[in-house]
Amino acid sequence: MKIKEGFAKREIAGSIIVVPVGKTTREFNGMITLNQSGSFFWDCFCDDITVDDAVKMVTDEYEIDADTARKDIEKFIKMLDENDLIEK
Repeated sequence: MKIKEGFAKREIAGSIIVVPVGKTTREFNGMITLNQSGSFFWDCFCDDITVDDAVKMVTDEYEIDADTARKDIEKFIKMLDENDLIEK
């Protein structure tokens, strides 16, 4: 799964936000604010990867166990899915 095309992550005034770009601005009216871990997850899912791949990336980058990483990633994926931002 991966982030749909038409969205860009930007840092503005110390906040990390996701905004629609191009044609997507007609379909998605808003923006999403990410924390540091959400920003890392976003970067992971810019490529077509599995949840297992993302868990490995997170546990390699942060001192966190795989179960906690998986729960956080699944919560992030749920947010993406609720906002129609992910291709499965």
